[in-house]
Amino acid sequence: MNAHDRTLPSDAPLDPSFAPTVVAAVIDCPSPHSKRPSSGLSSIPTFKFDTRGVPIDHQYDTWRKSFSPMLEFGERKDTFSGFEGKQTVWDLGNLAFSRIRTRALEFASIPGHTRREALDHWTLTLPLDGMISTVGPAGSFQGGAGIVQVHSLGRWFEGTATDSDMLMLFVPRDFCAEVAQVLGAAEFSLVDTAMGRLLSDYFIGLAKRLPSVAADNLPELVGATRAMIRACVLPSAGTIEEAEAPIVRVLLERARGIVHAKLFDPSFNAEVLSRDLAISRTGLYRMFEPFGGVMHYIQHQRLLDAHAALADPNDKRRIIEIAEQRCFSDGAEFSRAFKREFGYTPSEVRAGRRSGMPSRPPAGELTSAAPEERLGLLLRKLHG
Repeated sequence: MNAHDRTLPSDAPLDPSFAPTVVAAVIDCPSPHSKRPSSGLSSIPTFKFDTRGVPIDHQYDTWRKSFSPMLEFGERKDTFSGFEGKQTVWDLGNLAFSRIRTRALEFASIPGHTRREALDHWTLTLPLDGMISTVGPAGSFQGGAGIVQVHSLGRWFEGTATDSDMLMLFVPRDFCAEVAQVLGAAEFSLVDTAMGRLLSDYFIGLAKRLPSVAADNLPELVGATRAMIRACVLPSAGTIEEAEAPIVRVLLERARGIVHAKLFDPSFNAEVLSRDLAISRTGLYRMFEPFGGVMHYIQHQRLLDAHAALADPNDKRRIIEIAEQRCFSDGAEFSRAFKREFGYTPSEVRAGRRSGMPSRPPAGELTSAAPEERLGLLLRKLHG
């Protein structure tokens, strides 16, 4: 039995804090009794935002602001009638998962050439009711309840959503090479297959159970989610030839090894990597497109390595020395690139206010932020 075989009334929410949906849902979403993790274990960080707590004439603008790091919403002339929007976001460390209820709206992506700090994560969206229509680079598609759809925030697209209740999983580009390959091949499409419906069921189960999962279980939960994406989000036959997959995986592993071996080489670039791998520049760019491009990947690895050095209490070198070793000749540019990547400065890491690799933002930072800012703050800090 899959998600399309079950029909329950619309008053079957996943979370008691969500009011009954307006449209009859086709997903089995029984309301569980709210449970917390066993005594002594911390729960997964969860953040909620509800426009009903905002003055009516500011509700839509505040909802827009909540999504502004990843989407632009269309203008609304009538702001005095209010706008109902509700979100619950779970911080899974390397991933973010959310349940979102919104009134009808128009949306468009924010590509990198128009905003320097635009996000380039993938989103896997499962409507529980309502309809989402998208026009993207390869054409248009439309999806409703029970079918996961894949978008790439780093590429151009626009569309509309009716009054909708949905689940969304946010996956960063560097989360996993195999996941990147699968999502890169499937982006801007519906995962309308038998395996895709298993992924829909998994999302629904995830939303039901997350309130009772302890934070200590996050590694296993993230691993299970990674496995489900790899197994269920299959590229269409016309998108990528099955025979290419093993070759690409081998080349990616070789490329990673070369990049790490030459992190400190200022002459290392895409041309050198192409020559060392013995593949064309076009093939190289195609292979690294899911990671935001070759040079973006190389810089990301250099910044990760710099982060580790800055967080090492035994490394007493000046910040500029660490930056120069990783091919940043300008200290100011290094600081800007570092903050764009991690959301905080090299000095904060060196001073001990930030430590370890940035797998998730500090809960205190998100808790102290305005409710409408938390989703964007969390998404900016996702890393694989």
